[in-house]
Amino acid sequence: MRERFPTVEVLALPENVGYGAACNAGAERAAGEFVLLLNPDAWPTAGGIQRLAACAHRESKLGAVGPALHTPDGERHESLVGFPTRWWLGRPAITSRRGRSPLRRLGRRRRPSGRRFLVGAALLLRREAFEDVGGFDPRFFMYFEEVDLCWRLQEAGWQVALCPEAGFVHVGGTSTTGNWAAMYREQLRGHLRFLAKHHRATDAEFARKLLSFAVSIRALLARDADREAFRAAARWLASGDAESLLAR
Repeated sequence: MRERFPTVEVLALPENVGYGAACNAGAERAAGEFVLLLNPDAWPTAGGIQRLAACAHRESKLGAVGPALHTPDGERHESLVGFPTRWWLGRPAITSRRGRSPLRRLGRRRRPSGRRFLVGAALLLRREAFEDVGGFDPRFFMYFEEVDLCWRLQEAGWQVALCPEAGFVHVGGTSTTGNWAAMYREQLRGHLRFLAKHHRATDAEFARKLLSFAVSIRALLARDADREAFRAAARWLASGDAESLLAR
């Protein structure tokens, strides 16, 4: 990065503190009214950043704006999604055999009618709003950090919105496929943490029991590496209640 882009300041952290905490460090070092956050496998199409900024300037209470996301092949991703509930069935954000699982559609959310969150592959955040809610919660190491952030933004009176005219490419999973079994467990942990934080401890415990069953079923129907990952996740879910799993 330093060799190819000498005008860019690279902030090298001494350890892997997680995605949200690293973004907090970068946002603190950056300047400007807005902060653009990008996954390492996402980038804007022509004019994408300018269109995203134009959307953000239309409404002073917009705390976060997200673009329309699509794969390099042009397939659209979900960009604005309903908040998860305790009925989520553990659909992986990424699997080692993308799209082949018999349960790949199980647990997909219906188009929401209420409040929603922006998928965090690309986010333009108003600095005032980001600082108002204290940035990302570093306890979400990987996954659900943007879900938690969008929830807190809206609780604080800020809005989140999709900017469909701004296009960004998102490959998806390039940072997690090498160790996706561990990352899948982080996805499950993030879900339990979100419920325990913003709903009730009983919701998190209900979700743990439901996920333990659902993930076990996924293990029975999956293949090879996916099967082993689901089995490991099911064992983890069965190893304690939600409170103890989050305290580890």
